[in-house]
Amino acid sequence: MSTQRHLAAILACDVVGYSRLTERDERGTLERLKAYRKDLLEPLVSENQGRIVKLTGDGMLCEFASVVNAVTSAVAIQQAVAEHEAETPEEERIRLRIGVNLGDVVCEEDGDLYGDGVNIAARLE
Repeated sequence: MSTQRHLAAILACDVVGYSRLTERDERGTLERLKAYRKDLLEPLVSENQGRIVKLTGDGMLCEFASVVNAVTSAVAIQQAVAEHEAETPEEERIRLRIGVNLGDVVCEEDGDLYGDGVNIAARLE
């Protein structure tokens, strides 16, 4: 198995209160989350030259070569989701926690990332 180490800007994101939201309306929450991933998150990450490393149930892990692009993507994602959720009742709103970290990562052959750079981004969210 071949691994490579490199410096990367990591964006980690997850849904605030995901368990509570799915208890309240599992189908509606999952449908909205899937739509946001497809229509908002994936395009915004791509527009900022990032790649989605993996989906993590209620979140995702992304890699960027530039910290500026990672932060720009994070801000755009937060703004887009907030705009789409503005008319949703407060207790049903999807909100995201996003952490961005620049650090050394280990990249596996399959493209998955590991290391402190990833762990710190996940803790920051």
